[in-house]
Amino acid sequence: MERNRVNMETMPLRRGHFRVLVAASLGQVTGAALSTLIGVMLPMIQLFRHPELTSFQQGGIACMSLIGIMIGSILVGRWSDKHGYLIYFRLCPLIIFAASIMVLMIDSIAVLTAGLLIMGLGIGGEYSLDSNYISEIMPHKWRQLMVGVAKAASSIGNIAAAGTALLLLHEWNDPHMWNRMVCIVSALSLIMFLCSLRFRQSPGWSIVHGRIAEAEDAVHHFLGDDVQIDLDRQSGRIDKADELSWRDMFRGDNLRKVIFGGLPWACEGLGVYGIGVFLPALIMALGLAPHAEEGYGHIIDSVELTTYINIAILPGFILGLCLVNRWYHVRTQTLGFILCALGLAILLTAYELHWPRWIAIGGFMIFELFLNAGPHLMTFIIPSQIYSVAERGSGTGISAACGKAGAVIGVFFMPLLLKWGGVELVMGVTIAVQLIGAAVTYGIGRKVLPPEQRHG
Repeated sequence: MERNRVNMETMPLRRGHFRVLVAASLGQVTGAALSTLIGVMLPMIQLFRHPELTSFQQGGIACMSLIGIMIGSILVGRWSDKHGYLIYFRLCPLIIFAASIMVLMIDSIAVLTAGLLIMGLGIGGEYSLDSNYISEIMPHKWRQLMVGVAKAASSIGNIAAAGTALLLLHEWNDPHMWNRMVCIVSALSLIMFLCSLRFRQSPGWSIVHGRIAEAEDAVHHFLGDDVQIDLDRQSGRIDKADELSWRDMFRGDNLRKVIFGGLPWACEGLGVYGIGVFLPALIMALGLAPHAEEGYGHIIDSVELTTYINIAILPGFILGLCLVNRWYHVRTQTLGFILCALGLAILLTAYELHWPRWIAIGGFMIFELFLNAGPHLMTFIIPSQIYSVAERGSGTGISAACGKAGAVIGVFFMPLLLKWGGVELVMGVTIAVQLIGAAVTYGIGRKVLPPEQRHG
């Protein structure tokens, strides 16, 4: 009988691994869908419902979900280290669903603002748990790749939300129905909750807290009765069940981990959300969408081009996933930042020199391709590599919160930058931030994650 048992760390992939992967990826899909929808809804609100909205107010509304994500990542990440992952893995989708229904039912700027904040809290909690579940259940050989696949799933949210929004805009032909687009988030969060009902507590968390029987039961539930946990590999972790204090997370080598895991994620957040949320508005400002006679038609044109540009996100992630187990992650992230800056430089040059429209769109595509092949993917994978199970919830939560802090700053100031200096200022600032991300990754990453540990 013993000869028929398989080791969790070295076993081949089974159906249970993919069930975990799909369920743990839905948070990424939902978060990306929400950010895309915000970019579609804001021009409709500003042009047809509240033309009095200032650039300051637009930025404030747009960044509310990101503020929620930032707070949710820290709190749920910390609480999950103490109380386990499962309760929050089920609670977060319910929070998202309730807030989305509130926005769906009530046409109000105040309700939208509050709803985005609450949805962000739930999504932020999911962000701090998704990679943890995957990294603690997948075999060692597949761990980094599958964490990356979960992040790559966000591209499905971007593309599906933009495409569905485009269909709804054509179907409704009424900008006053903007809040009903949130039904996409409602549906995703409900699916996420239903998937979580079949989950168990994270085996890695249970082992760290000395609950070996609970961990074995969870592994058998996820993967099969013939699977056994490699306790020899886990035994060194059991003594770390008393997690680091909050202050210790920001001292010595841990401070270096926080900087490496968080600051590049913040720089990447400006590109993913600052550009991503306001992509329809930037397309209109750059003159890339054909001008329609009416404002609603112009919005539809910009959303259509946004959908096409978002399609570049998926091959970017695929390229990054192909490199996950081949390239040193510090190198991939550094080059990704540099090539992002290059794509935006091409876009800006095409705009300034009035080059053909396809060159400017190509610059956008280069930016999206290498943003997602490099920093957008790597910043999600790296925290699960540099933190042990004992503080992984806190560590990944801090990293995700730093990323969303950068996103909040980017989204809040994007309409203000457009007002102060137009597209030139937006592109210049974004290029500079991407180069800062490259410098920090290269300078600190080699110390925190040496090349010999890249597959750890």
